Amino acid sequence: MQDKLNLMIPGPTPVPENVLSSMSKHPIGHRSGDFQEIVKKTTEQLKWLHQTTADVLTITGSGTAAMEAGIINTLSKGDQVICGDNGKFGERWVKVAKAYGLEVKLVKADWGQPLDPNEFKRLLKEDRDGKIKAVILTHSETSTGVINDLKTINNEVKSNSKAITIADCVTSLGACNIPMDEWGIDVIASGSQKGYMIPPGLSFVAMSKRAWEANEQSNLPKFYLDLKQYLKTSNKNSNPFTPAINLYFALEASLTMMQKEGLNNIFARHARHQKATQEGIKAMGLNLFTKESFGSPAITAVEPENIDAETIRKLIKNDFDILLAGGQDHLKGKIFRIGHLGFVNDRDIISVISALESTLDKIGELKIPIGRGISKTISILNNE
Repeated sequence: MQDKLNLMIPGPTPVPENVLSSMSKHPIGHRSGDFQEIVKKTTEQLKWLHQTTADVLTITGSGTAAMEAGIINTLSKGDQVICGDNGKFGERWVKVAKAYGLEVKLVKADWGQPLDPNEFKRLLKEDRDGKIKAVILTHSETSTGVINDLKTINNEVKSNSKAITIADCVTSLGACNIPMDEWGIDVIASGSQKGYMIPPGLSFVAMSKRAWEANEQSNLPKFYLDLKQYLKTSNKNSNPFTPAINLYFALEASLTMMQKEGLNNIFARHARHQKATQEGIKAMGLNLFTKESFGSPAITAVEPENIDAETIRKLIKNDFDILLAGGQDHLKGKIFRIGHLGFVNDRDIISVISALESTLDKIGELKIPIGRGISKTISILNNE
């Protein structure tokens, strides 16, 4: 059926009707008093979401822009950094760091496995001269469905060095608890098309006091992503460049929805959907690519045995108008990924598990009686 596609990918995520409606308004002047009121309100809402009193700055750009901004505004050419690499996005930050002339030390893990906090501890303790200036990592590794132990890794950074922590929280912010001030994280980057429940186009950088102190020493080239310009104008409820005005309308609407639901309820909803998805998949005889103990609340990666994952994705899209994400790089055709992030409800979880079970039955790959997977999912949704 035309225009019925249901996004069950890690981004872009579904957008609420009232958020879409807010975007249909005529643009207003980005130097007007009306727009300044929106900037003022959304800035306070963003601080609420990040659980911080620090500066949270909005950039018109993707989550990669936010991460690049966090890196180039706190570091200098030749600085040593530790990059965590256990997936596609960990690899990306290594590439960004090297592009700016940073000296990268790696903490690696196989795709589907979490980063080991002890490896960060070891490298930091070996750095007796204090040359390591930052630890850069992805919290929720979208490519594999792994969530890394950001809290413990950040504790190791703070206990063993004067380095700052720069965290990609693009698919974790708004899905699980990340209390920036309580944990002492220095830089958090995120993007609008994930837990924020709005279309792509805005990104956010939260900067601690220690991050701004590092900024004073930074000499990497920057212009559009110069966060000093964003801070200066943010203090006046404005923006240094022409922002995506209608996305600000959406941001205000979505953050207001999130505040009404409440942080703890948002986190509980994502955890519940994660468990219902994982248990339903296991009950129908499929393998999880990532163990439940370190699975992301935003996305579940599935590794079907002896079945092309792309075939499953294609059939589910054609038969049920549900879009799942595929594997990336060497995992293409080996895994598919189910997003349960942002504006997702019980109906969406029931639909995707039912569609998956029906598809396996259709191609003769369901090895257990039909209905076992969806029964498990419904049981969890009804009792959690």
